[in-house]
Amino acid sequence: MNRRRFLQSSAACAAAALTKSMPLRANARSGGGWRTFEVTTRVEVLKPSGVTRIWVPAALIRDTPFQKTLANNFHAEGVPAKFNQDRQNALGVIAATYPANARPVLTVASRVMLKDYAVDLSTPGRIRPLSPSELDYNLEPSRYVPTDGIVKEIALKATAGAATDLDKARAIYDWIVENTFRDPKVRGCGRGDIAALLESGNLGGKCADLNSLYVGLARSVGLPARHVYGVRVARSEFGYKSLGIPTDIATHGQHCRAEVYLREHGWVPVDPADVRKVILEEPPGNRPLSDDMVVRARKRLFGFWEMNWMAYNFAHDVRLPGSTGEPLIYLMYPQAETSAGRVDPLDPDNFRYAITAGEIT
Repeated sequence: MNRRRFLQSSAACAAAALTKSMPLRANARSGGGWRTFEVTTRVEVLKPSGVTRIWVPAALIRDTPFQKTLANNFHAEGVPAKFNQDRQNALGVIAATYPANARPVLTVASRVMLKDYAVDLSTPGRIRPLSPSELDYNLEPSRYVPTDGIVKEIALKATAGAATDLDKARAIYDWIVENTFRDPKVRGCGRGDIAALLESGNLGGKCADLNSLYVGLARSVGLPARHVYGVRVARSEFGYKSLGIPTDIATHGQHCRAEVYLREHGWVPVDPADVRKVILEEPPGNRPLSDDMVVRARKRLFGFWEMNWMAYNFAHDVRLPGSTGEPLIYLMYPQAETSAGRVDPLDPDNFRYAITAGEIT
């Protein structure tokens, strides 16, 4: 059986296991710009040792203007699996524990509806205001995203002269686009350790670095902001080869985005990291900021996301249920642990996973 056919078989197996599904929305139909996708993740630990645990992020467990999750189906070979939820961070985690000598394999099939996400910043909108507790939560520092010291110092410089919250939000976005760069040598999506990034003076990173920098700078000047972790699931319809996946294989499509909350507009999507990705990766590469494609991307990615991407969660400093290891900075990649410790999700010799994505028409 070839790899593609095997993955399709795994997805069918997971979809059939409706007794192991959270949540499920009945009779949902696409329309009004919504597109429906099924995203299947199959994980296998190749060198288990003693008791082995696997964790896979589920699709976002909260409805948003850009995503409605219809189902998170899952199947663990030979053992039960559990769906764990953290509603504050819209985080769902499927976890399975395998005894010694078992074959640790877990498959998760998420079905979602996605819709391009645009906020009209030219005029105030009718929005649901955040509660005081929500506002406070999205202003708090985290382990790798502090809001004092050099982070606040840079944010104050970036927003000097900004008269409104919208002006501040845009100034931070522009500062990141103009002063950072995408570093292809960084593993995965980066660590998101923004104080270390700024203190180093070497402002290179990937999406979890640059968009976490946006979150930290925004919070430090009183703008609620949050990370949104996910995975690209389709090609871009706007002509950006670098901002989508060319086939249905999404295994390396993980991407972190950011949102900032403005009182007159609600949650506003931003993605300065993808502007830097366009600069570096769109042929012929290393485009200047003045390049037409870069100018268009820069304008578009403040207030707009193309939803060829599925969100997992808003969480940071994630404690994996049942894990003996340290909290994760974020949960965007499948994770595993054996008696020898945490398995590196970017080590294909020990940890095999594949993500496929297909649009349902």
